Amino acid sequence: MTITEKILAAHTGKEQVQPGEFIEARVDLALGNDITAPLAIAALRERGITRVFDPERVVLVPDHYAPNKDLLSAEQCKLVREFATEYEIKHYFEVGRMGVEHALIPEQGLVLPGNLVIGADSHTCTYGAMGAFSTGVGSTDLAAAMISGKLWFRVPESVKFICYGKLRPWVGGKDIILYIIGQIGVDGAHYQAMEFCGEAISDLSMDSRFSICNMAIEAGAKSGIIEPDDKTVEYVKARARKPYKLYHSDPDAQYAKVYEFDLRNLEPQVACPNLPENVKPAAQLADVQIDQAVIGSCTNGRMEDLRTAAKILAGHKVHPRVRLIIIPATQEIYRQAIREGLIEIFLDAQAAVSTPTCGPCLGGHMGLLAEGERAIATTNRNFRGRMGHLKSEVYLSNPAVAAATAILGRIASPEEIIDTPWVDGY
Repeated sequence: MTITEKILAAHTGKEQVQPGEFIEARVDLALGNDITAPLAIAALRERGITRVFDPERVVLVPDHYAPNKDLLSAEQCKLVREFATEYEIKHYFEVGRMGVEHALIPEQGLVLPGNLVIGADSHTCTYGAMGAFSTGVGSTDLAAAMISGKLWFRVPESVKFICYGKLRPWVGGKDIILYIIGQIGVDGAHYQAMEFCGEAISDLSMDSRFSICNMAIEAGAKSGIIEPDDKTVEYVKARARKPYKLYHSDPDAQYAKVYEFDLRNLEPQVACPNLPENVKPAAQLADVQIDQAVIGSCTNGRMEDLRTAAKILAGHKVHPRVRLIIIPATQEIYRQAIREGLIEIFLDAQAAVSTPTCGPCLGGHMGLLAEGERAIATTNRNFRGRMGHLKSEVYLSNPAVAAATAILGRIASPEEIIDTPWVDGY
């Protein structure tokens, strides 16, 4: 079996499962946010359900429109807050203690290798970076899991992506996943488990691995996953609150397809409007002017990302035409960025730094685009109208490209700002 099939089998009580098989599996964690949880909560209340299956395995994070951007978001967050109190949900993360959910949950040690995690948010697939099976579901599925601790799945086929080669400076996990999506398309892994392996993957930091698995959904996948190794264990051991198990694919496991990519010459990649598959090297887009740059989100708001941005921005100013918004993904990341002097670098560059929030990623708040404006963002989607007006445009990149672009006012490669190779994840 593949790692995905092994995890699903273990949570179903079966020795083996097959792609296409319908199963009912035990859920280790069920996650909701301020947009999706209210619908699940309403489903529980309508049915007179007065308790969840396990108050320690339901997680609620108000992060999309929080801190509250308007009256409606205030009501949504209030509903989630009151539910968490009434149903004694242990892991409710209030403003000031919360973060962008898919950065916060691993940081808190709530997801572990070998877990089966569902979340009413499509980027729940992020946790595959830890060797867990994690996938996004609808709010009614979240409600079912909150009640029973179980959910049905169709076992996905697995597709293997073998990535060879030592990466160039300023190239990281975001570039790898953008390149892969550019090669296979936004439906290239429809309802499949994307399994990433090879030298280029094993050399990556955990932060870069999270970026890769986070965007598996942008290829239409059910999940993304990376087999756990020493880096995974090192990340987990200081955070784990419960025992966990490492799973690996068998040498004779069957895959629907195997892709092989030599990434030695991969350049920083940019996804152009209006799909994540419309990918080009950053160097080919130097004539594209930008009005706003966003560095943050559940894709690229981690410490490695902020360090990379700071390395580019140090000693420079944001272009007079450009608004640069930087959003640390969790309070702890924010705190660490202060300790390391990164926030001062951002402020000296004339960037705006925000408390953790999803904010502009989904066109929520903290940086919507007006008609005709263009943004470069380290977020995960660039659909038409995603970050504001239907006639605005979003380009997706890694933090180094976003920072360089903010300085020059046009899409730029990091080498245009700093010619000293620097590798710390990038």
